[in-house]
Amino acid sequence: MTRVINNVIPETFLDIEDSLRAIICGSRSPIASPGRAQTCVLVEAGDDIYIIDTGDGSANNLNSYNIPWPKVKGIIFTHLHSDHISDLADVHLLSWVNGREGKLKVYGPEGVNSVTDGFDLTYSNDYIFRNAHHGDNVAALKNAGYVTQIIDINDPIFINSNELKVTAFEVLHDPVEPALGFRFDYKGRSIVISGDTIYSEKLISASINADVLIHEAMSIPLLEAIRSAALTSGRTTLAKILIDVQDYHTPALEVAEVAIKANVDHLILYHLLPAPRSNIMEKIFYRGMDDVITNWTSSIDGTRVTLPIDSEEIILDEIN
Repeated sequence: MTRVINNVIPETFLDIEDSLRAIICGSRSPIASPGRAQTCVLVEAGDDIYIIDTGDGSANNLNSYNIPWPKVKGIIFTHLHSDHISDLADVHLLSWVNGREGKLKVYGPEGVNSVTDGFDLTYSNDYIFRNAHHGDNVAALKNAGYVTQIIDINDPIFINSNELKVTAFEVLHDPVEPALGFRFDYKGRSIVISGDTIYSEKLISASINADVLIHEAMSIPLLEAIRSAALTSGRTTLAKILIDVQDYHTPALEVAEVAIKANVDHLILYHLLPAPRSNIMEKIFYRGMDDVITNWTSSIDGTRVTLPIDSEEIILDEIN
């Protein structure tokens, strides 16, 4: 059963009842769209929070959602494109000065240690200045920085605690290798996050019978319309980028096929390329979707799905 509630602002962030929950904290691709941040998904299992990708603008969204930063157990990167990592420093700062115990845990594919090392070096003076100004009670130096874990795809269950199991699987985002998706299983409920990918049989296998699949999507007709305008105005570099991106993302109708083959109960589209700015763009982006699948949602920043434990209910609402 799917229950949809709109425009809900929670009095407290964490559920009173036990659940598995996801919030889209960034719904767009690198193509700008007003009111949307780049890629980010927050997953809450019981009282534990993990943040998957930290694209530009996502930290501001997370802060405005009033999340309990000490409950954030780690950041998980699907891959190392800039639109998935750029707000890491802001997430580090917000969790640090809001009571995080210990350094920020970061999980990701091979190369993630160079990301965290680079942010550490860039912000090394910032750590010292904030500690000198605010003191150890607010900005203890022992809690500044990162603990980084490279995800070994040959040992794919990299989190298994408090009845939450997180399993990594490879997706297809060439030339980015490895690029990962993740399945979250908690007390009989499940959420799968695709990361960036083309149509992927591995993703289908990993998503079998999941309650919710959160999958990236693109619209080739919209990309072609923007590319045509770019060529007309002489913006040849943009035009080349807009053709290049079409070979490593998934058209919306193919995403619907993935969801059907995996027998998921509900599909949520995110990392929208390009994110629709109008009703006309939405109609073009999702043309034919309702003919293929009925249990689907196009996300905006703040789209939330809650899966209560000991239930088959799927609750969709929005944080504004």
